[in-house]
Amino acid sequence: MPQPDPKCERLRRLGVLNPDAQRVQAPLFQSGDYFDPQDMVQVKYEMLRHAQNGAASKSAAATLFGLSRPAFYQAESDFRRDGLSGLLPKQRGPKGAHKLTTEVMAFIEARLNADGGIHARTLAQEITTALGLTVHPRSIERAVARKKKR
Repeated sequence: MPQPDPKCERLRRLGVLNPDAQRVQAPLFQSGDYFDPQDMVQVKYEMLRHAQNGAASKSAAATLFGLSRPAFYQAESDFRRDGLSGLLPKQRGPKGAHKLTTEVMAFIEARLNADGGIHARTLAQEITTALGLTVHPRSIERAVARKKKR
């Protein structure tokens, strides 16, 4: 069994592995070791440079580098806003326990003080009934653990 490529594994861990590396048709990426079609950041950067230099239209550059037009425009916007770091992947979804406001945490603490053995699933159901908010039981468990840690 062949050993996995260490660079490929690092790119995967960092979230920048190009899943469609075989679609990159740009000559730069066909002729050597420096340009790596598996490195999505490098592919996006070179795609933007290719279009910026007037070598191809944005649509043609996207196709040549194995990406869609919307991906080109997103990369262009990200690069203009943040430079090279804008081409790195971003965390998706909510950042933190946004549903567990001070009001919700006060409700949880009151219920825990009244009944220390109450389960997170029961708390989640009570929060839905009392406050009209759906909170996952695991979110409650993590919030309570964070509170205990402090």
